[in-house]
Amino acid sequence: MREIFDIAGEIPADFPEGVYIRNGSNPLFGALHSSSSIFGKSHDIWVEGEGMLHAVYFTKSNNNTWSIKYTNRYVQSDTFRVEKGLKKPCFLPATDGDPLAMLIAGTLNTLRFGKAFKNMSNTSVFEHAGRVFSAAENDNPHEIDLYSLGTLGSWNVDGGWKMPFTAHPKVISGTGELVIFGFNVDAPFLTVGVVSADGKKLQQKVALELDRCTYCHEIGVTTMYNIILDAPLTINKERMLKGAPLIEFEKDSYARIGVMPRYGDANSITWFYVQSFCTIHLVNYFEEDDEVVVRGFHVPGSIILGPRINSNQGLTEECFSRLYEWRLNLKTRTAIGKYLTGKEVALEFPVINDKYVGLPHKYAYAQVADSPANLAGGPGIVRPKFGGFAKICLDEKEDATTKNKGREDLIKVKYHHLDRNQFCSGATFVPKVNGTNEDDGWIVSFVHDEGTNKSKVHIINAQTFEYEPIAKITLPQRVPYGFHGAFISKST
Repeated sequence: MREIFDIAGEIPADFPEGVYIRNGSNPLFGALHSSSSIFGKSHDIWVEGEGMLHAVYFTKSNNNTWSIKYTNRYVQSDTFRVEKGLKKPCFLPATDGDPLAMLIAGTLNTLRFGKAFKNMSNTSVFEHAGRVFSAAENDNPHEIDLYSLGTLGSWNVDGGWKMPFTAHPKVISGTGELVIFGFNVDAPFLTVGVVSADGKKLQQKVALELDRCTYCHEIGVTTMYNIILDAPLTINKERMLKGAPLIEFEKDSYARIGVMPRYGDANSITWFYVQSFCTIHLVNYFEEDDEVVVRGFHVPGSIILGPRINSNQGLTEECFSRLYEWRLNLKTRTAIGKYLTGKEVALEFPVINDKYVGLPHKYAYAQVADSPANLAGGPGIVRPKFGGFAKICLDEKEDATTKNKGREDLIKVKYHHLDRNQFCSGATFVPKVNGTNEDDGWIVSFVHDEGTNKSKVHIINAQTFEYEPIAKITLPQRVPYGFHGAFISKST
């Protein structure tokens, strides 16, 4: 752990003590892998790579001065330990490429290691019942010692959950219980569970009756319900035998959203059929009179295998992730949907003040995709980069100007732009201690400058969002781009 002294600006006195921690893919042997054989070629995709945690520790001394420290460490999953011990990559890439090559790679991996894919634990970090976990949706979470970042072991809820586990579990407002789920390529395709507030007991486990494996990255939780997304982004092994991809967005197939009572069974779900959609991340979800309101970033195509770039046209339409709202009326059994943001920018990796998860709220925050940076990789598939942040003002409409004519239904969005060649990852909202307003707090994020090759942590006042960060913390090394971040308060 290394102490940091290079801090521009000032960390507020009412900023909470705790740890800002972010997960992300960091390939153990320096690069994503590809394989070529008589069966064709297969390769890793941009979301793969071993999980590495990067943590910044905020500690206040007796004289109210801040001590800032940084460290990082790989998540020590079982497959990480295998490859590190052998000092070479052992798993064949099986996620994308020629279908027959992928199928053979997955089969060989299973024969050699007992599983088709590596357990990377590279997507998110979450806290429950005073314990901290890293997670990715193809494996059980791994418990982490927050201060050494050592891996304490895999968590299967005392033996109750021996299957894939979401990277986005949800804490139920008021009860502290944790809603979890996992999807499988074989039936049952989706299973939902509820973990007790103390983390010791799996209180509910229900296999849903779906007829396909939908790539369900996230579900929602309101006060009374679980919100299930059954979208046509599907995973199908049999499809590979016909020469088609393992993961594919079936744009002409059906899409529906399910409202499931918290402790209901598979038959208790009320399904609402909606326009075909692909949503990776939800923003929030809550009950309002007879309706359940669901908001998420709605894209017309899949970005899991990497956004496709046309060198002449820039980001294609499928790359533009826009905020969408569904209103599901439980009384009339009807659904109404509409876009809340325009096509000017692509928004992803949403966060809110966690006190409002499952409840009505006014604000959300997201990272803004940078089109020129994405194009820098040339035509084909590239990893998206994010050149700024957005504050989404859900109760405010766009300003009524001539420029915005015909956009009266769109909501107001404020932007915080980074400097040229600077890109962010792992943004999270840190609430102010004893804050009274929903946006009393800060957006905290890793930011890397590709011109200077320096990485920093930016702290942005959420109430003066468009202004300069109130503090920039220069880190002792480069921090690679990653996925989801979290702030674990010392009082947790």
